[in-house]
Amino acid sequence: MQYFPFFMHLRGERVLLVGGGDIATRKARLLSKAGAHLVVIAPEVEAELQALIAETRGEIELREYRPGDLDGAVLAIAATNIAAVNEQVSQDARARQLPVNVVDSPELCTVITPAIVDRSPLVIAISSGGEAPVLARMVRAKLETLIPASYGRLAGLASRFRERVKQTFSSGDERRRFWEDTLQGPAGELMLSGRDAEAEQLLRQRLDDSTGSHRQGEVYLVGGGPGDPELLTLKALRLMQQAEVVLYDRLVSPEVMELVRRDADRIYVGKRRSEHAVEQTAINQMLVDLAREGKRVLRLKGGDPFIFGRGGEEIELLAENNIPFQVVPGITAASGCSAYAGIPLTHRDYAQSVRFVTGHLKTDSANISWPELARPDQTLVIYMGLIELEAICRGLMEAGRAATTPVALVEKGTTQEQRVIVSDLAGIGSRVVEEAVSAPTLLIIGEVVKLHRQLEWFAPATGEKSG
Repeated sequence: MQYFPFFMHLRGERVLLVGGGDIATRKARLLSKAGAHLVVIAPEVEAELQALIAETRGEIELREYRPGDLDGAVLAIAATNIAAVNEQVSQDARARQLPVNVVDSPELCTVITPAIVDRSPLVIAISSGGEAPVLARMVRAKLETLIPASYGRLAGLASRFRERVKQTFSSGDERRRFWEDTLQGPAGELMLSGRDAEAEQLLRQRLDDSTGSHRQGEVYLVGGGPGDPELLTLKALRLMQQAEVVLYDRLVSPEVMELVRRDADRIYVGKRRSEHAVEQTAINQMLVDLAREGKRVLRLKGGDPFIFGRGGEEIELLAENNIPFQVVPGITAASGCSAYAGIPLTHRDYAQSVRFVTGHLKTDSANISWPELARPDQTLVIYMGLIELEAICRGLMEAGRAATTPVALVEKGTTQEQRVIVSDLAGIGSRVVEEAVSAPTLLIIGEVVKLHRQLEWFAPATGEKSG
């Protein structure tokens, strides 16, 4: 380890910044966030830096650097484009044993500035020791996407209750367990969801319990998307990593399941047509029972839970029983499969609207109003339509939709096993039989299917060609 990481308190402290250009301005932005009293020395200072110093009540002296400028400073930054000046600032600061940073010259530095992820009061610093600053910034960019901005509020919540927790729990282990359970549990989730007052109330209730043992469960209803794990939302991934019990469907891909917390209990509740591993009413009650046991429960569904996913039925029972829950939307199969097949669902030349339809309802039959769906200027997306494919095509043609209307059937969309079978209303049924297609599938019906060949971009690793 070439550098030992420290966090330096600069609020109200004098920091010397030598330089007045773009680089100095970037340094000044960060230093001002830390509350430093900035003193800028440079013959010329750009307008943005002047405005920042005026706003933060710092000082500017339009002249060359002098060694006496270091008097009273706790940190020196050299950010000029003149090597001799930068080297002089470094030598003078070292002689005083004053921390010094020279931009883009690690050999002249006693301290370096890291790439920063700011979720104040939570701050993460990433450094490559000055050897690969671009790589450090790339790591920062990854962390920026993984750590929600609301983590700062979560850290603030912990700060406000820190003393009371120390008074309530005598041992360090008890305090650690309490904070782990709180920050990853319902109170933490409320805070991350912007419900600060409810989070504080729940935290107070836990502390009012002298044993600190009461724990309220919660259910996360999460859309797992159409199959590609990279299509998961950041919030979905975070909740998948902290749930203790997972109830998952058949349509959740193995790759998505790999991202679930390793030690979580997994309960398969998938359903096929006329083949239910667990009845829906039993699933609903299971969510309630597990939450009452104090568990963090993940209800993971393929696609989006509110689009033909029966998610509404599940949270109805949760709401009736006052069980806290969150709903995290996922990329529905219509969006994911059409995008990966190169078929835009709307296009000004082909379709001005799109309609999502399920191929079978609670009666397990295609119960669809065909005249409404036979309009030529719209795209139809039919979920779960493989079994009723012949009836669907016949119903549309009898209602006036042309037999030559293009149709695409997407099998295992967005995954490495994706296939796209293209035909028309009259011929798609025989093509599906020839190709031995199996669920899950999605039907896209309309003139937009003509764009498939032109816009096809996704190449599954299997090497299967669209047909």
